[in-house]
Amino acid sequence: MSFSDDLARSLRLNRVTRRQALWLLSASTLSAAGVSLQGCATSPVTGKTILVGMSEAQEREIDAQVSPHQFSQDMGAIQDGVVNDYVSGIGRSIHERSHRPQMPYSYRVLNANYINAYTFPGGAMGVTRGILTELDDEAELAALLGHEVGHVNARHAAQRQGQALVAQAAVVGINVAARDSQWGAVAGLGGMIGASALLASYSRDNEREADALGQDYMVRSGYPADGMVRLHQLLVEQEKHAPSMLETMFATHPMSTERRETARQLAETRYVASKSVSPQRERFMDSTASLRKIKPTIDDCKQGETALAAKDYKKAEERFQSALKRTPDDYPANLRMAQCLQAQNKNQEAREYAGKARDIYPQEAQAHKLLGVLSLSMREPGAAYESLERFDRLLPGDAGVTFLKGVALEGKGDQARAAAQYRAYLNMVPQGEAAQYSFSRLKNWGYVR
Repeated sequence: MSFSDDLARSLRLNRVTRRQALWLLSASTLSAAGVSLQGCATSPVTGKTILVGMSEAQEREIDAQVSPHQFSQDMGAIQDGVVNDYVSGIGRSIHERSHRPQMPYSYRVLNANYINAYTFPGGAMGVTRGILTELDDEAELAALLGHEVGHVNARHAAQRQGQALVAQAAVVGINVAARDSQWGAVAGLGGMIGASALLASYSRDNEREADALGQDYMVRSGYPADGMVRLHQLLVEQEKHAPSMLETMFATHPMSTERRETARQLAETRYVASKSVSPQRERFMDSTASLRKIKPTIDDCKQGETALAAKDYKKAEERFQSALKRTPDDYPANLRMAQCLQAQNKNQEAREYAGKARDIYPQEAQAHKLLGVLSLSMREPGAAYESLERFDRLLPGDAGVTFLKGVALEGKGDQARAAAQYRAYLNMVPQGEAAQYSFSRLKNWGYVR
């Protein structure tokens, strides 16, 4: 009996196995529109001709289409308006002095615990709470944001990705699952230590240019240039202390001591006049106090996620339990605990934590998706469909949720509506196991020949 036939039989009986539940969640992928290659353009920074894969309009379109899904993979913006507004204000002071101030920049601190910051081609930027709590002053934050603004201004993503950026977005979920079908996709590994799978992987030359631009922008904005030096030093030290915590950052932002020394040389020569400028440490500490207060919780979550990725479920559960003891209403800790328990087939316990995560942050979509899959695992397709519908209303355009809704409707015996979902999924993602399953159901039911 094929996997598709076996799953179909399980759905008829409302008995979804753990293996099937893992596969169902791994089938969650992101639909993205194609982008045509653009050819040559003039660099906004150097004035020289560069080869790009998308127009400025398409850079903006990718931000609008793809960034909400990536930010949700990183568990959404933190529920702290003061911190988000503060970071946005620093970002605004940077990009207003950049080469492309007209781009639709946006900034948010994300609930992700790993150490990273990233931007999409049009300037939609995320800074993880994991890195923000490691910074020491506002100048380091300005350096971090300036570096990302530098990537946008130099159009690095447009140069390196083009069609590949969006094509990658459409298959990232399946690729993650293929690496480890028993765990990777269920844990939402792309949202833990692989969250930049949808983003450009920059070359060392790109990084050097972004460093130079970022250091220039931050000085123009009234910060000491050595903030960039100290940011690099922090990352070098973090890499030595806990390299796994920076796996994604170094994958998308290759690091080296050479970059630190280049920033130091510029700070001591070209930007030496900025040396006397205040790094605004006190303002930084005051503005981020609420987030730094829960740094032990964030550190517990970091360690739990590392253990989870290594399938050390006992250690992961201990770390998440410690985080929850410190901060019971922490959305990421509750969601990660649910995923840890789900990986161990403790579905009832997992659903309790996922439900709490949903109640803590009902506007964020990931808990709703996890609840949908857990409900399928527990033979409750009606509850599954309800959770997936909520996800769809919050974050439309996720092809995988379209597929999962089809599975839930099939489990309920609503063949006609299930067929509509499967057909919609095939229109978004025509290849892969989920597509094969969808086509097989439509064929068996007589909707296609």
